[in-house]
Amino acid sequence: MAHKRAAAKRGFGQITRLPSGRLRARYTGPDGQLHNGPATFETTGDAEAWLVDERRLISAGLWSSPKARARSKATTFGEYAERWMARRELKPRTASHYRSLLDRHILPTFAQVPLKGITSESVREWHADLDRSKPVLRSHAYGLLRTILGTAVTDEKIPANPAHIRGAGTARRTRKIKPATLPELETLTAAMPVKYRPMVMLSSWCALRFGEVTELRRRDLDLKAGVIRVRRGVVRADGQKVIGSPKSEAGTRDVAIPPHLIPMLKAHLDSMPMRGRDALLFPAADGESHIAPSTLYRVFYPARKAAGRPDLRWHDLRHTGAVLAAQTGATLAELMGRLGHSTPQAALRYQHAAQERDAQIAALLSKMAEASK
Repeated sequence: MAHKRAAAKRGFGQITRLPSGRLRARYTGPDGQLHNGPATFETTGDAEAWLVDERRLISAGLWSSPKARARSKATTFGEYAERWMARRELKPRTASHYRSLLDRHILPTFAQVPLKGITSESVREWHADLDRSKPVLRSHAYGLLRTILGTAVTDEKIPANPAHIRGAGTARRTRKIKPATLPELETLTAAMPVKYRPMVMLSSWCALRFGEVTELRRRDLDLKAGVIRVRRGVVRADGQKVIGSPKSEAGTRDVAIPPHLIPMLKAHLDSMPMRGRDALLFPAADGESHIAPSTLYRVFYPARKAAGRPDLRWHDLRHTGAVLAAQTGATLAELMGRLGHSTPQAALRYQHAAQERDAQIAALLSKMAEASK
């Protein structure tokens, strides 16, 4: 016996009996398009239940088309994360860092989980299990997970980002940076081999990053104009040395050289065996390749000990230069330009450090006054 096609009148959607005897449910979505159920239904109750679920999604503002949900239903976080990485134009070191975060900290938990199966609760549990003794690494891992899931929201793979733990993307430094004083800097420099002394001076007084100073070439140093032209940096990623543009667009900059460094730099240029414009200012022993951090540390560690600062890291020389610049009264914009920062947050730290140092100076002045009474 043939079944007649009939559509039931209802407040939301419609249910139609097909010639096969099964039921088709459909409704007009927020996009104005007609959407069918993912399959036909055997009973009116099943069709009704599907329509109720769809209406609930619309009311909650979580709706996306059934076809889009069907496409994303089987997509795991691991699959999507790999596509996310492949679509990004990342600096080699950033790509290596992201790869490490994914492989070591994120994918072991979420690789096989469907995107839509990641909940706020599962994100909180994962975050709570991360190593609390490494707050920076912990914040980086959370930040990457949140960013990837945020892109999934934009791509309409999931209706909302389940990663929303307040403050999890930032971390307080467990180690407070203590810049070198001028006497400490002087002692440290004197304890270094002569060929590395200009490297210490440029890293501190000009606040250059390690990768920037080790990639400097003769053509980048303009002693007549008193300027260093920072155009490149060298980084190590996956065991390889990679030369590229600075860390950010703001990192490409001209840095004025304090005049008292000019004689030392001129003497260094005159002593260099390699004379070509492309010759590295601070090469390895072969005169052509980049110096390895381990080579530099062999002489830096004894020098910092001689200065009474065994805690001083090489990167702290850059912090020292930043605080010195802030103590001159440089504005936030001037600090950002000199340091190659694209956002003001880091430069503000140096201004605060300079203010703390100024307070210490004021306290010492008062002690001097009291001692003279």
